[in-house]
Amino acid sequence: MKKTSKFFTLLVGLVMMFSATAQAEGFSVGADVVSRYIWRGTQFGDGIAAQPWLSYTFPGIGVEVGAWGSYDLSDDDASEADLYLTVPLGEYFSVTFTDYFFPTGGFDDYFDYSDDGAHVLEVSAGLDYQNFSLFGAVNVSGDDDNSLYFEAGYTFYDKDDYSAALFVGGGDGAYTNDSDAMGEFDIVNVGITASKDIFSASYIVNPDLETSWLVVGVTLEP
Repeated sequence: MKKTSKFFTLLVGLVMMFSATAQAEGFSVGADVVSRYIWRGTQFGDGIAAQPWLSYTFPGIGVEVGAWGSYDLSDDDASEADLYLTVPLGEYFSVTFTDYFFPTGGFDDYFDYSDDGAHVLEVSAGLDYQNFSLFGAVNVSGDDDNSLYFEAGYTFYDKDDYSAALFVGGGDGAYTNDSDAMGEFDIVNVGITASKDIFSASYIVNPDLETSWLVVGVTLEP
């Protein structure tokens, strides 16, 4: 729990440095279709996944509440349905509270938030400034390891309707190789993402698992 306490201390300090500012407002709906669902260097499911979302941003304050899901078209057991709340704090900083819910694998009680249930609760903080981004997250419930994850990104290309970014992320506990009984911190998510219009492609490497993926996606929204 010591690392969780340190994360919250840092988070509170950052929150005090920023004041709220208005963001885009109203409803947003849409879906991504991806060739594989790769999240923070881990693959979920074995096939194409549909990932819908629904969100609402409150006028004037920029607070966003939303739902996000992922459903593997070839594997009924690979599904996810999350709820989140994002609070902007200044022009570049935000904090997010996420409830990850995995309804398969024998879990049939949505309201069971015990350590044996299907929910994982996370607190995260993000900073986006010009071409740079920083992100940190900690699991505060549903994970005995209180796993930490950190990621840095840099957008190095933005021209002719194309954009491209590099990213590197690392974590401990749940993010590490299953054979690592200690669950020590390691780099688990390195790659590049390029996009144009509704299309995107990412080449992702997980050095801890010694594997990689090439993922393509299409975003559909009104």
